Amino acid sequence: MIVNLAYGQGHLPVELPDKRTTVIEPAHTLGLADERGAVVAALENPIGARPLRELIRPTDRICIVFTDITRATPNDRIIPWLLEHLAHIPREQITLLNALGTHRPNTRAELEKLLTPAVVRDYRVLNHEPENPEALVQFGVTHDGVPALINKHLVAADVRIITGFIEPHFFAGFSGGPKGIMPGVAGLETVMSNHGEKYIGHPNATFGITEGNPLWEEMRDIALRAGSGFLLNVTLNERREITGVFAGDLVAAHKVGYEFVRRAAMQKVKAPFEIVVTTNSGYPLDQNLYQGVKGMSAGARIVQPGGTLILACECREGVPAGSPLDKLLRSAAGPEEVLALLATPGFVRSEQWQAQIQALIQRRAKVLVYSSLPDEVIRAAHLTPCHDIAAVVNERLDQLGPDARVAVLPQGPLTIPYLA
Repeated sequence: MIVNLAYGQGHLPVELPDKRTTVIEPAHTLGLADERGAVVAALENPIGARPLRELIRPTDRICIVFTDITRATPNDRIIPWLLEHLAHIPREQITLLNALGTHRPNTRAELEKLLTPAVVRDYRVLNHEPENPEALVQFGVTHDGVPALINKHLVAADVRIITGFIEPHFFAGFSGGPKGIMPGVAGLETVMSNHGEKYIGHPNATFGITEGNPLWEEMRDIALRAGSGFLLNVTLNERREITGVFAGDLVAAHKVGYEFVRRAAMQKVKAPFEIVVTTNSGYPLDQNLYQGVKGMSAGARIVQPGGTLILACECREGVPAGSPLDKLLRSAAGPEEVLALLATPGFVRSEQWQAQIQALIQRRAKVLVYSSLPDEVIRAAHLTPCHDIAAVVNERLDQLGPDARVAVLPQGPLTIPYLA
């Protein structure tokens, strides 16, 4: 069979043996016939909140949080529709805040691509500054006593609108909801505390779990300390069409949304596979190896201990080179040394959570990466380069014998496979 893997801005066709291959994808959900109409209807009939227009007084300052260039949120559609809905509010009272988390700032060209040139021209659009103390306000502390810091523009607003999209998340259960605030517009040290070795290693810090997941629960609690927020989240299918719109109370609307995603994304399998081929859902999520850990995590859920995990992730932006993750991986001799460093009291590094999850996956399986990266960059990240996925799969199957099987996740972490 030919399986089309989501890769970059297109697909990577891979030929795999029919009788030994299981393709695991989310249940297909049809796109909405009238996306704009659905967004407006959700704003007028929200979950657990009054209609958005009723919440806003003529003099209110509004902060709209939107996701950055690494996310598939259709900002170029939902943000203009949202602003049209708020056309009665003077533009100078509205700030659009880019929820970078700890990612790099987006350029003006990237912001224009995200929001449309007209929005960037006509409204104040700001990148979040996670490392600028003057851009942050404290709201108590995290579980380990670190200041809980939130962007001052969000805090100063009279009405906070948190936009984004909901998909399975490898340690926060699901994206969207409170994540738009924490870590979206939180301080770097706050994020590092929440994403620390203890929480990342918790068994409930995984796909599909929110309540009972200490990492997500702290995200929620810190987000709520900043004041009430009005949520506008969407769900998407593999064609990036909007399949659902969830607006209203930050927590209540998010829960309705992620339960909608759960029904499509969670796919049961009877037993683990000797070989698993996964992706990082294509562009924009597969822009770099940092994000690629999400695809690894999806596949690792169903790979047999000692098995082979192959990730197809374009990585057009590299690891990125010189990033905290790149430096941390290069500073260690291998995955076990990474884990030993992270377990050392007082050792804290930005982006360590990705290195920790990658290393834990490598305890379970051998990880190969098919990408645009040079072999030496892949090896420096303690991973194995792969230049021909089909050839590697067939060679491994020949070694393992006639009973060995391969699973393929063409959409990567948009699917939550789980063992029955």
